Amino acid sequence: MIDAFIDTLEFFPRGLVYVALGIIVLVVAKVAQDLITRYSIGEQITKKDNVALGLSITGYYLGVIIVFVGTLFQPLTVVRDDQWKYTTDFGWNVLEVFLYSLAGIVLLNLSRYVVDRLVLYRFDTEKEIVENQNVGTAAVEFGIYVAVGLVIAAATAGTGGGVEGVSEVSTIDSVARSLAFFGLGMLVLVMFSVFYEFTTSFSIHEEIEKKNVAVGVALGGNLVAIGIVAFKAVFGEFVGWAESLAAFLTFAVIGFVLLYVVRTIVDYALLPGTRIAHELAVDRNLAVAFIESAVVVSAALILYFAV
Repeated sequence: MIDAFIDTLEFFPRGLVYVALGIIVLVVAKVAQDLITRYSIGEQITKKDNVALGLSITGYYLGVIIVFVGTLFQPLTVVRDDQWKYTTDFGWNVLEVFLYSLAGIVLLNLSRYVVDRLVLYRFDTEKEIVENQNVGTAAVEFGIYVAVGLVIAAATAGTGGGVEGVSEVSTIDSVARSLAFFGLGMLVLVMFSVFYEFTTSFSIHEEIEKKNVAVGVALGGNLVAIGIVAFKAVFGEFVGWAESLAAFLTFAVIGFVLLYVVRTIVDYALLPGTRIAHELAVDRNLAVAFIESAVVVSAALILYFAV
């Protein structure tokens, strides 16, 4: 008991270094977003009280931290208890995490821009969030940021980028595998948004453009859920292209089917006497949107930990 307490005290200062580094990464992410936006974020948040932009930025910061946590599982980074004591160059480990995080911030911003154009492709999301203060659009972008962050974290920490077995492959191979599975994860996000649109009885784009917050929240929650599924599909030790691709496709298909089934269960079992589509599209019922989002995310988490 005493030895365990002493060991904890020994590791604690280094853990605080990573906490401080995470805060620095958030500041860098904030500066990066300021540089690539055509409007003043500070003015929108503090003077115009733009809730939509605030929600979008919240998702961005969560996505950044998800990527940051993923970088902690890089080859030289000491995260697991059995590695803390044997680190020969802790400073280099911290620098490595910081550099990976910077790359993740760049990738997160680029990916969000691309996915935005593919998920909500019928209108200008920036205009909807900044000028029209459309919270429904912001809710979708929140989901996109978190989902993309999960995909980046999984591609960085797993499939050749993780702690185990990385020394056996070259850096080029590791990066190539991470990029390949990152691309597959992004493809899953886009395909799921199309699948979600196809399996609903109303036009998601029309409803969100009409500032239907409930529809935006429901789609955003489903994107987070499929992001967790994509994380599960991508994350892990690379054991060969055939095996890894087969596992990826299996989890992706299971995820699509599972989330659809869960939405059906919510419709008929958890909310009997009403239809989710009517509640979301006609009544704009935020309570239903929150319930659907919570249930699909819960199902995705169960799939992640149980399989």
